[in-house]
Amino acid sequence: MLTNPVVLSIIILLVLSLLRINVVISLVISALAAGLLGNLGLSKTIEAFTGGLGGGAEVAMNYAMLGAFAVAISKSGITDLIAYKIITKMNRTPSGHNLAIFKYVMLGVLVLFAISSQNLIPVHIAFIPIVIPPLLAIFNRLKIDRRAVACVLTFGLTATYMLLPVGFGKIFIESILVKNINQVGASLGISTNVAQVSLAMALPVTGMILGLLTAVFFSYRKPREYAVTQAEPTADEIKQHIANIQPRQIYASLFAIVATFATQLVTSSTIIGGLVGLFIFAIAGVFHLKESNDIFQQGLRLMAMIGFVMIAASGFANVINTTTGVTELVDSLSNGVVQSRGVAAFLMLLVGLLITMGIGSSFSTVPIITSIYIPLCLSFGFSPLATISIVGVAAALGDAGSPASDSTLGPTSGLNVDGKHDHIWDSVVPTFIHYNIPLLLFGWIAAMTL
Repeated sequence: MLTNPVVLSIIILLVLSLLRINVVISLVISALAAGLLGNLGLSKTIEAFTGGLGGGAEVAMNYAMLGAFAVAISKSGITDLIAYKIITKMNRTPSGHNLAIFKYVMLGVLVLFAISSQNLIPVHIAFIPIVIPPLLAIFNRLKIDRRAVACVLTFGLTATYMLLPVGFGKIFIESILVKNINQVGASLGISTNVAQVSLAMALPVTGMILGLLTAVFFSYRKPREYAVTQAEPTADEIKQHIANIQPRQIYASLFAIVATFATQLVTSSTIIGGLVGLFIFAIAGVFHLKESNDIFQQGLRLMAMIGFVMIAASGFANVINTTTGVTELVDSLSNGVVQSRGVAAFLMLLVGLLITMGIGSSFSTVPIITSIYIPLCLSFGFSPLATISIVGVAAALGDAGSPASDSTLGPTSGLNVDGKHDHIWDSVVPTFIHYNIPLLLFGWIAAMTL
């Protein structure tokens, strides 16, 4: 396993990222290493990398449009209004006990926001640059460790689609997991449905819940102060600012949000949904059409990093798929060397972790591993429910904790607006520790007990 080009390239990616090398640069270097170690040669490696860049273009365009939409919402003043309400509430309840309660209430609300972004209002990470930046000054006053906030947001972004078959969970569970398992299992006498998948994923998600509680109430519960480089707005200053906000702007914001989400659901296009929202803001006078260029440029600056990382990750994924290293990695589990069911379950989960961390998408991992994992699980005597759990957890492992996953890039985009939150050490490492380790453990327990 340690000589596999995919494993080696992912190790290189993680080491470079931990050394604070830019994620895009780390992905490019790791892609070159994967191609050369996989005997593609330099020219074919570059060809595979550039050929895969287009796969991330649509995602990047989606994030750019969502960034512009987020800027338009902030110009409407609705986020300032929310911040004002929270600050005035804090000023009325300044005692340490009440502030502690308020801190955990805020974290609880953010969990609900993140969960809702996957199903009730399926916008994925688009809510983060809208909701989080106005709250940073409040986080600073409460001395909240932003690593806890990153863990809260990533939990909602990942655990939700693993368990609940609604929104993005419907895509992952029904359209990808159930579909692939039934296709491969048709000739092997195994089939599943949405209810069975949710049941099989319940125990692993319980591990993620324990990881979340550990992060919030143990690992990052102590107050953490962040250096303030510029004066934060006071309640009076925000009150003076929001005095100029007209009610029609707030109503327009609410209508634009609803219209954007509805359009996205009907057209299955985030780009079209964001465009509709921007037109509503323009018609309502939140900004003038001649200002659309500035709005879009600000949106690009807000979400550009995520877009570039996703484009580079798509190129990297194409390189490691071209090397056939992923197939060899999965096939190595079926060579008969491993005899223990416990060891086999652990190795299957571990391989899933490596693949997903490299590709950056759990949704793309399922088709890669299903064709091998289903017959392998049956050969070791795993029950159908345990087999479903192994495949599902192996695919989801690595989404949290991957430098190239939008589940970590999204929280960073909101928490690092003031430059005080490091993507690797404050988002990737905390989420890897608190979610991937419990998923490995509870996924293994599920495999051995179901």
